[in-house]
Amino acid sequence: MSFASLGLNEALVAAVTRAGYTTPTSVQAEAIPVALTGADMMVSAATGSGKTAAFMLPALERLTKAPAAKSIGPRIMVLCPTRELAQQVAKAGVTYGRSLQRLSVVTVVGGMPYPAQLKLLRQPVDVLVATPGRLLDYIKSGRIDFSRMEMLVLDEADRMLDMGFMEDIEQIVAALPAGRQTVMFSATFGGEVGRLAASMLNKPQRIELANSTDKHADIEQRVHWADDAGHKNRILDHLLAQPDMTQAIVFTATKRDADWLTETLADKGFAAASLHGDMPQAKRNRTLTGLRRGDIKVLIATDVAARGIDVPAISHVINYGMPMKPEDYVHRIGRTGRAGRSGVAITLAVPAERFKVRAIERFTTQQIPASVIEGLEPRFKPEQRSNSRGGFGDRPNRGGGDRPRSFGDKPRSFGDRPRSFGDRPQGDRPRSFEDRPRSFSDRPRTEGAAPRSAEERPRFDDRPSFNERPRSFEDRPRSFSDRPRSNAERKMGDRPRSFADRDSQPRTFSRDAAPRQDERRSSEGRSTSSRNRYDF
Repeated sequence: MSFASLGLNEALVAAVTRAGYTTPTSVQAEAIPVALTGADMMVSAATGSGKTAAFMLPALERLTKAPAAKSIGPRIMVLCPTRELAQQVAKAGVTYGRSLQRLSVVTVVGGMPYPAQLKLLRQPVDVLVATPGRLLDYIKSGRIDFSRMEMLVLDEADRMLDMGFMEDIEQIVAALPAGRQTVMFSATFGGEVGRLAASMLNKPQRIELANSTDKHADIEQRVHWADDAGHKNRILDHLLAQPDMTQAIVFTATKRDADWLTETLADKGFAAASLHGDMPQAKRNRTLTGLRRGDIKVLIATDVAARGIDVPAISHVINYGMPMKPEDYVHRIGRTGRAGRSGVAITLAVPAERFKVRAIERFTTQQIPASVIEGLEPRFKPEQRSNSRGGFGDRPNRGGGDRPRSFGDKPRSFGDRPRSFGDRPQGDRPRSFEDRPRSFSDRPRTEGAAPRSAEERPRFDDRPSFNERPRSFEDRPRSFSDRPRSNAERKMGDRPRSFADRDSQPRTFSRDAAPRQDERRSSEGRSTSSRNRYDF
């Protein structure tokens, strides 16, 4: 099958052939004829399957005919989740439409100056490629006219919803004419994506050629287990130094890790550069240009680069930081093995990340084999899963003695435990609940123990009477009346307990009262203020 047999214009077929493509891919062969009929579509295709040409070629086919309305607004609009993907789509439009006369392709994305974009929007626009956030700004300010809009394409719709563009997309769609053609590309069409498709599309035709569970035959996948972050860094250095490493993308989980790893690898002599959302758009463009030219050998990026980078020379993809969702793993490794080439996808994981590795395996329905580098063997041994659901039955025993090795070996009840309550050495305690005494009289008597039965207990009459017990202070061995009265006889522990036991009369507070004999002191050398203290 050739592109000419799909019903495309000769100028478009010549441009595609000049670009190096002679045979359409599966998604192109299925989607292009349906798109040319003007029907709405829901297309699910794998990353790197040529889906950009599957919607761009039918869109350019519309531009070969005169528009129904006269305006300078766009006739074709493509929404993308990231700036890199928008630039890639715009580049494909220019490449495939180079044979069309006066084709205008405008890119509206964040990070670019507003005046330059407004200048482009004041001119006639044929194809508008935009990200939802910046496009919505121009719609609210009335800078874009959609009166001649004919076709809307949502590329990577699931990714846009994950990034929180749901409300923005709904507002954008509400500003478009109702008679347009809508084409949606997404990895899955469940949940919010399915609800959005139901509200936007009119009797769409479903085309599903590949999904995330399909095996990547051209990509070799493996995982290297690392004991800690230092061990992971040594494995990464070894992998990047291999001769078969042409170009590599190293994905990190955070922007800070991307900047730190870029500086670390640059200090070690690697031609490395970073790419993440906090970088200015001009710097991101220079980074991608250097990657396509081959000046950059190692690109350290976050998930912002997981979709939108199409560089056939990328031979390796390394997951230095685990993706947040298993779906991101599929798009990450899709950056290699493109255009019929083979690639290698390597995941570096520490023991705490083994659950994420198992989640990826369940999502892709394929197991990622573990690989070991000689001299960098990990102490950690991944668990052998005990069932098909990916459980961790044989967990390592860390000082637990005879701890059960799997869930199946654990006791199901207290009676099945190796050391039950009945088997514990507790002297003469009963072994089971049935053997326990029902009352105090049934308890076993031991030698020297007090009698337990009512007959053997001492009767109340045999006990000391209430009157025989010391009940007052007078009956105590040392009462207040027995304590010494004079200061000479007192000791530290025999202080009087009340004022009545003191050996002197209470002091009077009359100003005319004379001080006591022991308080009279000489007033020589004392100030008036100090003497007044004794003259109450």
